[in-house]
Amino acid sequence: MTVKRLKYCVNNEFKESKTAKYMPITDSSTGEVIAETPCCTKEEVLEAIAAAKAAFLSWSDMPVQKRVEVMFNIRNKFNDHLNELAKSVSVELGKTISEARGDVIKAIEVCECAISTPYLMQGDSIMQASVGFDTVSYREPLGVFGAIPPFNFPAMIPWGWMIPFCITTGNTVVMKAASMTPISSHRMLELAIEAGLPAGVVNWVTCSRKEADILLRHSDIKGISFVGSTPVGRHVYGTAASHGKRAQCQTEAKNHALVLRDAPLEAAARRIINSTYGCAGMRCMALPVICVEEAIADEFVSILMKFAKELRIGCAYDPATQLGPVVSEEHKKFVCDWIAKAEQEGAKLLLDGRNIVVPGYEGGHFVGPTIFDHVKPEHTCGNEEVFGPVTFIKRIKNFEDGLTIMNGNRFANGSSIFTRDGKMAREFMRRTHGGMVGINVGIPVPISHFPFSGHKESFFGDLHAMGKDGVAFYTETKTVTTQWYSDADEKKAVGTWEGTMNRE
Repeated sequence: MTVKRLKYCVNNEFKESKTAKYMPITDSSTGEVIAETPCCTKEEVLEAIAAAKAAFLSWSDMPVQKRVEVMFNIRNKFNDHLNELAKSVSVELGKTISEARGDVIKAIEVCECAISTPYLMQGDSIMQASVGFDTVSYREPLGVFGAIPPFNFPAMIPWGWMIPFCITTGNTVVMKAASMTPISSHRMLELAIEAGLPAGVVNWVTCSRKEADILLRHSDIKGISFVGSTPVGRHVYGTAASHGKRAQCQTEAKNHALVLRDAPLEAAARRIINSTYGCAGMRCMALPVICVEEAIADEFVSILMKFAKELRIGCAYDPATQLGPVVSEEHKKFVCDWIAKAEQEGAKLLLDGRNIVVPGYEGGHFVGPTIFDHVKPEHTCGNEEVFGPVTFIKRIKNFEDGLTIMNGNRFANGSSIFTRDGKMAREFMRRTHGGMVGINVGIPVPISHFPFSGHKESFFGDLHAMGKDGVAFYTETKTVTTQWYSDADEKKAVGTWEGTMNRE
């Protein structure tokens, strides 16, 4: 197999890096190295920043409607190449082909939402705010933003959460793509350029954390959008903020579901299976922890076990596959180490997904469905992110007991409840710490018109990705007060703005 060598991109030109270090990208289903991506040099990262800064002047001066037209053309390109992009995501990451299509479709959805930027970017105004004075506010772009997406959504996060609103509001971007899964975003940039994206508006590099830190400190970078682990998110947020930059850092999760005794158990289990084992558990909106009332715990666990065992494990891009591999051999070891740790902590292992072998794909990074029961609140396995196809069952006495356990977790990306009781659902919605809440919904991710609103240690910042938050993050407010008067008025004693505000 020919190993493709990726290039970095500055000013719409894909260039060979001068680095001596290239990072391997594998087909997650076979384990074979299919491509290499450069660990770009400091000079190449600085080159990308300079290009984005130079492009900002003309791009931000372009009427917003023209910027939106470019985004509309990009959206169409992505749509035309949907199957190609889905295959790319499936190969490099390990998502099933249907999940990979969803990854790309969610990117397209945000592109569509960003087309409404002329409406969402509007300011406010008051005529006759005081006698003879009018006040209006505008939303203006800031400049160059750094985008640091994770490996697990190669299409949706860079080309959905990060780029569309950033560029339609008039900013430019330097993207530091995830080194394990850069092929899809690299190809999407090629398509965007074909669609008419001006040079320098989006610049693309891959590099180590050392070079990525340049984005956090450089004076020409005005803000950072990051998705990744909580320790790195803390570093990104703290460093960027200390250098006067905006920061939007979406980090880890340990989402919990609460299953009450009146819940439709089979329907709840189906939704939890889809949430927990979809994307092989490598998503921050999975439901890896299930708090189940003791009265129905045995029955629920039995149903969950049955459904988990029915999942077809196989090559990610085989349409029949329901559970594909994880992203890399290193990540497989990470997940399996957590399974071993959960055993050591005393959780009861009911279904073990280690040592899964898929005939014909023996080198693939596969972990099968894994279920632990009787997980205690003090077990770290039930409180820290495993990011794999592993379920942890916590048996609870009642609603209050379950809610206390859920809210005791330091993460609060999302939470769900499964019940037929409207009063309990409303109480849960009101009191849960989760930033995205599901009522009989396993994956409570909002459509792109709403923010992806994680809480607690699942997010650092104050403006989330997507929706109105997304527009606000990429713009700043300018407020203008005006007074106009004739020559005759000028000869009179014209009051000042401050004088007209005097209520006496």
